[in-house]
Amino acid sequence: MGKVNQIRHFVDRNVERQLVREYLLKETERAGFGGLHFERAFDNQQICTKVTLQAERVGMVIGRRGKIINELQRRIRTDFNLENPKLQVEEIENPALNAQVMASKLASALQRGWYFRRAGHSSVLNVMEAGAKGCLIIIGGKLTGSRHRTEKFLKGHIKYCGETALQHMDVGQATAVVKLGTIGCTVAIMKPGTKLPHEVDIISRINAGLGPYVAPAMAGTEIMEQSLTEEEATAELDALEQLKDDQEAAEESTEEVVEEAAEEVAEAESTEEVVEEAAEEVAEAESTEEVVEEAEEAVE
Repeated sequence: MGKVNQIRHFVDRNVERQLVREYLLKETERAGFGGLHFERAFDNQQICTKVTLQAERVGMVIGRRGKIINELQRRIRTDFNLENPKLQVEEIENPALNAQVMASKLASALQRGWYFRRAGHSSVLNVMEAGAKGCLIIIGGKLTGSRHRTEKFLKGHIKYCGETALQHMDVGQATAVVKLGTIGCTVAIMKPGTKLPHEVDIISRINAGLGPYVAPAMAGTEIMEQSLTEEEATAELDALEQLKDDQEAAEESTEEVVEEAAEEVAEAESTEEVVEEAAEEVAEAESTEEVVEEAEEAVE
């Protein structure tokens, strides 16, 4: 039972965090909501849940003399089951590289009457001009008629699944309500500077702080250098020449042996031919005798 209760605790905590995200997204959408980050921390020797809200226009979230942010924090503390929540606001450095901000802007453009192709290509162009490594935009819904359709706008390098996509892809979603119906907008961005697993940098040994490469010597292949006198050098040369002559003589003798073997084979083949001819003559003679005997019997 304890394990089940612990699992239920984590599920309930994540559900509450998702509800807080939806609430803050609805309340701060005009300020350019860019995402939430939850963190457990200590505040005056007391455990608290630090909620960091990223926004494009921080002033609209804080309000005059902190009136808006204080009201948001009060609502989070009273309406949601979070342990001592503390709300903070951070400004987004480059909104064009934030997937949630771009998804909200895309949905807002569709609600204002932009044609979906114009809105999709414009969003992709803005993201890539900001320096992103890749961008994927998916728009699904009743775009031009009564039937549902899905359009994709892709540029650059994109990862769709796996651990690489979870680590390097920033995904944002928004909804646009238009006259024909509801349109869903999904924006996935691979931010600049992302290093994928297959990208490997090769540096030189000097830049790595290593010395020059020395090939390892194999056992038995060491070359020893020593100085020789004239007599020893002459003796070595004579020995090399004698070895060369012996090799040539051995090659010649081998060639002679091969030629003799070839001649013997040829003689054997000719002998076999003679034997075959003799056998054929004998067979012919036997057949001739049989013919003569048959003729004599016929005469008798």
